[in-house]
Amino acid sequence: MSFADDYLAQLDAFAARGPLPRVRALHLPPPATEPEANKGEFCALELEDGSLGLSYVLLGDTLARLRAEDGGRALAGADPLMLARRYASADSQARTLGFAAANALTRCLFDRAGFAPPASRDSIGEMAPAANEHIGMIGLFRPLLGRVLDSGARLTVVELNPALAGEADGYRITLDAAELESCDKIVSTSTLLLNDTLDRMLGHCRAARWFAMVGPGAGCLPDALFARGVTLLGGNWILDGRGFVDALARAAPTSLYSRKTALTPASYPGFETLLARAE
Repeated sequence: MSFADDYLAQLDAFAARGPLPRVRALHLPPPATEPEANKGEFCALELEDGSLGLSYVLLGDTLARLRAEDGGRALAGADPLMLARRYASADSQARTLGFAAANALTRCLFDRAGFAPPASRDSIGEMAPAANEHIGMIGLFRPLLGRVLDSGARLTVVELNPALAGEADGYRITLDAAELESCDKIVSTSTLLLNDTLDRMLGHCRAARWFAMVGPGAGCLPDALFARGVTLLGGNWILDGRGFVDALARAAPTSLYSRKTALTPASYPGFETLLARAE
């Protein structure tokens, strides 16, 4: 089974326990210009109980298509589980909406179970790079480069964009995911959960003793990722929904309204425990 299949099966089990809040709205960023930090890169799907789920929107023409369809306003009142099932679709727009809905349901479950992920201690997936280590980065995280390079570690970045490939200042960017096989620790963008590269990339990371997946979109249930070798899932825990949505709509910083989180197998009680607590 794929990660999407595993994730959706868990959400089906959650839905079987009782009624779920309907969709209130889909919140979109303004039209994308040049991607910068996380400004304008994510949408937020809101449920009627205030739960918000984030999903990356800059794959292909996803954002343009979402904006063309009345900005998602037609989704108000929709069944979030039916929407979440679109995450298993091959269509990028459907998958994006489905993932946002699935992540909103995850937040709903966490809240009902009284669980909040621990705060992250840093921005690089708590990997503590050292001078004698080879660090892999899946997706170019420019804000994180300094933290890794300052440690003296060797850094290899795996990218899908051929225009970025080559030698850079203190690190190298490659299109060959096989180069991850020699890495001691790896930090990855959560966009792997949307661009159909998750299993392929993880297949090259079996030798790594630390695999951190980070990003605002990493708000999913982590069980199936931990089972696949992910050691840390770092997402965004939204503290002020109204403030967050307003900032997102203006492509303004959302950090005032959320905090970064870090879930590990040791800090996560497990889906079955959360489900029991949510009853």
